[in-house]
Amino acid sequence: MGSFSIWHWLIVLVVVLLLFGRGKIPELMGDVAKGIKSFKKGMTDDEAAADKAKTVDHKADEVK
Repeated sequence: MGSFSIWHWLIVLVVVLLLFGRGKIPELMGDVAKGIKSFKKGMTDDEAAADKAKTVDHKADEVK
């Protein structure tokens, strides 16, 4: 009961194709890929901004 056979997966695939159509699935995957890329870009932008904010230029007075 815990495992699925090949027939179960074929039925699921047919149902998905009927619901979304052949053209919608590649569009959906492309949108998911764009979302992941923009999320990664946003994360690197946030990390770069946080690194700039943490940087402190401190020059100690020279003791003679």
